Amino acid sequence: MITIFLVSILLGTVSGLIAGLFGVGGGLIIVPILAVVFAAQGFPADLVMIMSVATSLATIILTSISSVLAHHRLNSVLWPKVKNLAPGILIGAGIGAVVAEQITGNILRYVFIVYLLIVGVQMAIQFKPKPGREPSSKALDFGASTIIGLFSSLLGIGGGTLIVPFLVHFQTPIRNAVAVASACGLPIAFAGSIGYALLGKDALQLPAWSLGYIYLPSFFGIVLTSTYTAMLGAKLAHKLPAEKLKRYFSLLLFVMATKLLWV
Repeated sequence: MITIFLVSILLGTVSGLIAGLFGVGGGLIIVPILAVVFAAQGFPADLVMIMSVATSLATIILTSISSVLAHHRLNSVLWPKVKNLAPGILIGAGIGAVVAEQITGNILRYVFIVYLLIVGVQMAIQFKPKPGREPSSKALDFGASTIIGLFSSLLGIGGGTLIVPFLVHFQTPIRNAVAVASACGLPIAFAGSIGYALLGKDALQLPAWSLGYIYLPSFFGIVLTSTYTAMLGAKLAHKLPAEKLKRYFSLLLFVMATKLLWV
């Protein structure tokens, strides 16, 4: 437990820095690293991925609060749009936790590998979503947000890589899209975490210090540092060549995806 806690402190430092620097969710880093660490520490193979995903989601609760407060102070959050997206996100995130428990750890691992590869390619080619022609309807917002909530909960991410392209396509300025995505990360993390905590409360072979599928030593270790380093990363993004660094970071994502094949 002590080893994992100390590793999680370091992981929180790195994931927060990368999240702030590149504008991506910490789950992108947290889930694959936790999977490797949990496997190395002898966690049951069927629990490695679902506990990594659940723990990542739980950490996003606190980082989302910090992020959305910062965006709110800058008047960037379009709260009516958040209100439209939140119901679908809550439903989808709850469903995602149920789906994650029903599928095998290997399938969940392969789904995350595909996600890492997709984001890696987007960063390597510097993909930027193009604005569409007209705003989305409430019905479309609900349908899309349900799907986004499901996949975000299933992958243990805040949903920014899915929400931002959707919003920008329907005429939301990128600055506001990022702020809305930050606000939507909270219901994703909240609903998903509750789902994983409840679904895992009677699971067999859970390690000590687990809250359902959430591993508390990792949760506390990550949040201890990630909130602070995320703010540092955001500041560095204005000083460092972040666009060029994204290409190097994409290589890291490809390496992590490859590593996950053998967890």
